[in-house]
Amino acid sequence: MGEFAFAETDGNLFNITINRPEVMNALHPPGNAELSELFDEFENNPDLWVCVITGAGERAFSAGNDLKYQAGGGDRSAAPTSGFAGLTSRWSLNKPVIAAVNGVAMGGGFEIALACDLIIASDNATFALPEPKVGLAALAGGVHRLPRQIGMKNAMGMMLTGRHVPAAEGKELGFVNEVVSQAELLPRANQWAQMILECSPMSIRATKEAAYQGFEEGGMRAAHEKQYDAVKAMAKSEDFIEGPVAFSEKRAPEWKGR
Repeated sequence: MGEFAFAETDGNLFNITINRPEVMNALHPPGNAELSELFDEFENNPDLWVCVITGAGERAFSAGNDLKYQAGGGDRSAAPTSGFAGLTSRWSLNKPVIAAVNGVAMGGGFEIALACDLIIASDNATFALPEPKVGLAALAGGVHRLPRQIGMKNAMGMMLTGRHVPAAEGKELGFVNEVVSQAELLPRANQWAQMILECSPMSIRATKEAAYQGFEEGGMRAAHEKQYDAVKAMAKSEDFIEGPVAFSEKRAPEWKGR
């Protein structure tokens, strides 16, 4: 277990917990570095297929950047190139990550969630990008991811005001997948993970990579015709054979992830 974060493995599932509840799981460079190491493990271990990330305690998923640490002149040399929480600039990751958001997800905390593929929120969750109120901007991907996920006008309504958005409104806006009680949060996030684990991990990686990288292309045709590495890997994998065979034999597939 690290000092600021820890992870637990459950079969092919990797559970990460941000562990600074005394500061509402706000993150400083040493915490970001620890999380980056955990995401390195998730990305590089072929037996880890899905990740769920949450925050310790009941008050916060993450309150974002630790401004007191920054204001106090704390050492920032440990900040990883993979971005906030070691995730927001991890462009190579094609495995799915689920954010189980309990309580506050502010600033960088919301940016962590936006960098995930699904957001499951407790009914007491609150989201905001309040950086302009403290002379900053949501530059860990927030200003780019939020408009792409909920449209420019809705995103500007949040980003230009820094207003707090409750979980139910987040669901209406479209950046939250499901709202549940706090007691149900982690079990429900794990149920979503299990639904993903029922699919071929090679297919899941191909789907995620094509979906996100397709946004980088100039239009639908360019995105469709682009060659994706994860799609090539899927077509050469054991799973590519196992899926149709299991279907024809009317049994559950035995995925290898390779």
